[in-house]
Amino acid sequence: MKKEKTTESEVSGYISGLFRTHFGKGPASVFVAIRKPFVVIHLREFLAPTEKVLMSQKESVRVQEIRDLLMRDLKEQIKLDLLKSAELEIKEIHADWNLENKTGLLILVLNGEAEEKAQEWPKDIDKKAFYQEVADASKKAQKEPDKTEVVWLNERTVLIRREGILIEIEKELIRNNFTEQLKLAKRPLEAKLIYNSSLEQLLNRKITEAFTDWDFKDDIGYMVLLIEAKK
Repeated sequence: MKKEKTTESEVSGYISGLFRTHFGKGPASVFVAIRKPFVVIHLREFLAPTEKVLMSQKESVRVQEIRDLLMRDLKEQIKLDLLKSAELEIKEIHADWNLENKTGLLILVLNGEAEEKAQEWPKDIDKKAFYQEVADASKKAQKEPDKTEVVWLNERTVLIRREGILIEIEKELIRNNFTEQLKLAKRPLEAKLIYNSSLEQLLNRKITEAFTDWDFKDDIGYMVLLIEAKK
């Protein structure tokens, strides 16, 4: 069994090379945080030359669509390669992009149970209030989740998993194969709700970036907050 630090290094190197091959330019840096069953991969300074041209022409939606299509094709390769090189049995892969910041984030959901070690909730953060604020923010975008799980991968990376958040019109769009259009509409909406919520005050630290993606088939939403380190 590989050590976690070795796994992080293995994943970081692999993703850098893969993206360089398929996008024409790899990220300047890749940071990996692991707390099973989740692996979060943060990419910095990642924008290919052709994407820069499209961005300069106000074609950010097209860049998002192209990346989503490419990631769809790469998912099975990533699963096979990381099973072989890092012994990670990946069930799902999700991705989101902050094109203005030239950053991106991948969420790998692994097969198997969560880590046995009890999750440490920061003592200076009101857990009940945090969960309630997540529910309230979700309700403004779609509906209050049937179930919410918050996982601290490290002191600067918070993953929020919500089940049962889709409303009927969204389900109908999914049934009619409008998933990409729905995703493109929901991303900025959820980001806006995060930054307009009280989550920063509850965290007692600034949210530097927020990323979202969905498993529409099983009605699950993922949100990752990257926050400043404690002063």
